[in-house]
Amino acid sequence: MLLSRTNIHEKLLHERRKSETEQNILDQVLQVFENDRFRESGILNTLKDSSTIGYNVFNFDLLATDRIFHINQIKKICVDYRLRFLDTKYFKGKYPQGVLDEIKYLENKHATELNGYKIIAPSKMFVLEKSDDPLLFAPIGNGYYYLIHKWGNDLSPLRKCWAWSFKSFENLIITMIVLSLFATWFVPDGLFTKNQDTSQDVMVFFFMFKSIAAVVLFYGFALGKNFNKAIWNSKYDKTK
Repeated sequence: MLLSRTNIHEKLLHERRKSETEQNILDQVLQVFENDRFRESGILNTLKDSSTIGYNVFNFDLLATDRIFHINQIKKICVDYRLRFLDTKYFKGKYPQGVLDEIKYLENKHATELNGYKIIAPSKMFVLEKSDDPLLFAPIGNGYYYLIHKWGNDLSPLRKCWAWSFKSFENLIITMIVLSLFATWFVPDGLFTKNQDTSQDVMVFFFMFKSIAAVVLFYGFALGKNFNKAIWNSKYDKTK
């Protein structure tokens, strides 16, 4: 059996058709990436200009129950740890890729477009770029929020103890009294008189209390601080 001759023209045409097919595939891939970048840009714009809405339309059968939280639960945690729960338009930190991926996944899964984002973060993250454990939420209605993503560094285990002093005026007074007692205990006997008695200990305690109270008043009023219960959802007081 004789082999047929090779027609170079036909080979060229075949190669061109194959190249065009590959190019079409590349064009499609590039279009997918371009659409994805455009979508991520839209998500970032929504995060930066989030509007307060009542709820997002989720498929409740597809929601993870360990990500659903009521506003009262969010408030308690914010007050206990001195955190803020504000619209994302006030957030100054950066959003990692994982946030965008999770939003796209949820939007595809629930066939919806999310909006009304809120975020839990320390106060400093609403004025500076920091990385302390932000949590991104979307409202699902009736005071409930769905946790979309958590990133950054976990909070210090001592933060709750530190924040306890600022929960209320009563807590602050108790803290100042305890600190004054410790300061009084560390004052050496006989520092003011040779024979120090209980009345002099009481005077030293009041001196320490007034000194600590003066520092607290300066820190609180001069720097515009407020109690946890007053700032957890305040967009005006943006200090730590």
